[in-house]
Amino acid sequence: MQSLYQAERSPIEIGGSQVAYQSFGLGKRFLQDQSFSDEKTIAQCSIVDLTNLSRLGFRGQDAAAYLSSYGFQLPQQPNQAIQQEDGCWVLRLSLTEYCVLGSLQDFGERVSQLEQGWQMDECANYLLPRQDSHAWIQLSGAPVAEVMAKLCAVDMRLDVFQVGQIAQTSVARINAIVVNVSDPNTHKFNILCDRAAALYLWGVLQDAIEEFDGKISGINMLL
Repeated sequence: MQSLYQAERSPIEIGGSQVAYQSFGLGKRFLQDQSFSDEKTIAQCSIVDLTNLSRLGFRGQDAAAYLSSYGFQLPQQPNQAIQQEDGCWVLRLSLTEYCVLGSLQDFGERVSQLEQGWQMDECANYLLPRQDSHAWIQLSGAPVAEVMAKLCAVDMRLDVFQVGQIAQTSVARINAIVVNVSDPNTHKFNILCDRAAALYLWGVLQDAIEEFDGKISGINMLL
């Protein structure tokens, strides 16, 4: 059974990335960069295109119960996110709206299955196909807060904007969702923006990280 939508290729890939995209998992395409083969690239400063990784949203009074029935842990308050045991992230964007970001551990397969299992019924739980609407870029490295300070008015210093916090804000003059998904080894922000603005934001981020010797990286750094 195919997904409810057939994901388009990332606008960043279509826009002509200098590094080839390759298929992973069940055919999802990601940039794989062999020129930076150690973890220093991620730890120093880099951007990774995760647009082709599965994600979806749910909205409604019954959305929380629906996600809980599938074993997801949910944030207690809006603008918070929780990482699941398998690496997925559940974002709470409002009192009744959630977004689930897939994990590279299974190349988003759990989220794809969640989407396939959804059916319209009497419950107030409505599917939001976020892969159709949003691109996904991950910014990583020690200077993530300094990079974002160049593009966004929200204070994202790591002692203020802590792991699991969400900012729904303007980044480089476009609406975006920024999530601190850092781990003990690496500072990382997930950035979701309108697909139509993906290539623009990708270019802006390339310019912003240049000051810190940042680079475009493939997902091999995250596997």
